[in-house]
Amino acid sequence: MKLIDKKYAVYLLDDENFDFPTLNMMKDDLVAIGGDFHPQRVLNAYENGIFPWYVDEYNYIHWFSPQKRMVLKPQDMKVSKSLKKSIANKGFVIKSNENFEAVIRACSEIKRKHEASTWISEDFIKAYTNLHELDIAFSIECYLDDELVGGLYGLLIGDIFCGESMFAKVTDASKVAFYHLCQQAEKNDIKLIDCQVYNDHLASLGASEISREEYFKILEESRD
Repeated sequence: MKLIDKKYAVYLLDDENFDFPTLNMMKDDLVAIGGDFHPQRVLNAYENGIFPWYVDEYNYIHWFSPQKRMVLKPQDMKVSKSLKKSIANKGFVIKSNENFEAVIRACSEIKRKHEASTWISEDFIKAYTNLHELDIAFSIECYLDDELVGGLYGLLIGDIFCGESMFAKVTDASKVAFYHLCQQAEKNDIKLIDCQVYNDHLASLGASEISREEYFKILEESRD
């Protein structure tokens, strides 16, 4: 691992090992580039509060650890009256890990505000599908009339669920999937859902920002 930008403390990862910068080596949100999607490298990243976000035009993976981390305690999810009606009356069927690759592909195809293109490339799809096959990555799926209409996926690191992305093809489908994630998290003693970075959708569900230092403290406690 080599420091390539002293001002922002960005490191170039080695091909030979899977080391990542530690908290005291970080300055900005972007902490490293390079490396590959080897399962152990990706797992090491999440265990150290880091996640891959996109691959640039030179085929470098960009690894992030936001200075402000968006998180949610499962019991703190806000369930609006309209969402309660959707959960109870729309006929959604929820499943887990039945069709992981379809979920991540749907997440890659959904059009989002303020994003010209998706960061979920074929490399990401292959990497996270591989992690799913290794029982590291998981999906929550929302079906309506036997059609996959919403869902989310992420990694389980200790007692933290690191959410990656979600999608909805019909109103409230992703929110219903997120609700069931929180329900499962509470039942299985998962302490925190890592939502990575702020967006209005997550804020409306009860997620809020904490400092990178606070997130790392929670991450360290989850290992004990």
